[in-house]
Amino acid sequence: MRLKYPNSQSIPLGVVVQRTPGVTRWAKFSWKATAVLPGAPDADWNVLRTQGEVTEYHAATLPLTLFVSDAEAYAHELEARVPSVYAVLRPNEHSAEQPWQVALVTASPYEAQDYCDSAEELVEKVAMPAGLLAWISEFVATHYQEEAFVKRRRKNMDVGMEEDGVGDPRIRQATDVYRAPRRKEALN
Repeated sequence: MRLKYPNSQSIPLGVVVQRTPGVTRWAKFSWKATAVLPGAPDADWNVLRTQGEVTEYHAATLPLTLFVSDAEAYAHELEARVPSVYAVLRPNEHSAEQPWQVALVTASPYEAQDYCDSAEELVEKVAMPAGLLAWISEFVATHYQEEAFVKRRRKNMDVGMEEDGVGDPRIRQATDVYRAPRRKEALN
């Protein structure tokens, strides 16, 4: 566990990217982040396995940094049906063989949503392995305290001073201005 920022914890996280044949004639291959490797060594598109036309790469190892200020976001992700981390892939213009580069890994669904707003990045949701889930759960238990909801109350307001429904006090009226209109008698 390396500390790069104050009030944070960080571990190296390898990202596994899978290349499958494309389903259209315009895309030769389809790329998707499929797994993460906690504590992985540095990598640069190392082939993990090839099965038929499907190849899995250990594309990169980046630090997964948890910040105390984002503990609420991590707690929200831990409540999901399948707690996940997010890998952000950016287009790589320098290599035709690996058209994507891993730009970021995060456990915050809020941060991942920010990257989804751009059409340039590819954001993949990857299920957390058990060890990573335990590490993030411990971080959240240590640093996150849910704030109790407190309903705001108005101060210094006297509601008994004016009559409700009378309307503008400058116009003299004997009755309520919101009364139902009288029904006119039908002329026969």
